[in-house]
Amino acid sequence: MERTISGIAVQVNEEGYLTDFKQWNSEVGKGLAEEANITMGPRHWEVIEYLQSEFKNDSPLSIRKIGKSGVVDIKEFYQLFPIAPLKTASKIAGIPKPASCI
Repeated sequence: MERTISGIAVQVNEEGYLTDFKQWNSEVGKGLAEEANITMGPRHWEVIEYLQSEFKNDSPLSIRKIGKSGVVDIKEFYQLFPIAPLKTASKIAGIPKPASCI
């Protein structure tokens, strides 16, 4: 289905995740973050860039893996994205919901 986020038309699935990563840009990311009540700062963007690079490498994501990434520890990850951190961060990053998320 099509949705407009930050004035940009994008394709999303029934859960609101982008279905085409090529449609993602930082404005779409900011719009998705605002919907999740998150104000993006430099640390948020570092995590988003890490998630996107892992996605591009077809590397499965999990909270544990993010904690071991060297980018952010688990405690800070939960501070940056307090509600359903991996699901929320993945949605903001424009990548599919990780298989490890219910």
